[in-house]
Amino acid sequence: MQCAGFDPIVAANPKVLILGTMPSVVSLQAEFYYAHPRNGFWPIMADYFQLPIDTLQQKRALVEQSDLALWDVLQACERSGSLDAAIRQPVANAFSDLFEQYPSLNTVLLNGKAAEKHFKQAVLAKQRLPDSLRVQALPSTSPANARMPFETKKQIWHQALNEVFKTKP
Repeated sequence: MQCAGFDPIVAANPKVLILGTMPSVVSLQAEFYYAHPRNGFWPIMADYFQLPIDTLQQKRALVEQSDLALWDVLQACERSGSLDAAIRQPVANAFSDLFEQYPSLNTVLLNGKAAEKHFKQAVLAKQRLPDSLRVQALPSTSPANARMPFETKKQIWHQALNEVFKTKP
């Protein structure tokens, strides 16, 4: 099945770009990032930024009010189901343009090992990004990453956000 990702959600002066790999089938159907009810992404962000996430508008507002940008490494791919391991023929998003448009971006947080792999192969190796850019891979918030308990994922994500924002908002 051919999959195409979403446009980024970007704050006015983002500091952090959070990248998944490609939206899941559930997210594609909902037409919004991290829509699977068991994905830990939105609860982790809501807990850190102390903002509500009950509606899509509140989730979008969380990103925009928290100096974040949210996107995926891939613009398109072939994939059967939702697993990142099933991705074939990946096509990366145009990150050079994003970093040129938003020079305040200084950190990329990668949501999982597959996002890290595709970012290294399709972006770092082929696109021009700022030299001072900090890139960090974090545990996937996906329910497919069941080896790690939610509280551990939350702690690691919060620590990474603290490094960027220096103190918890």
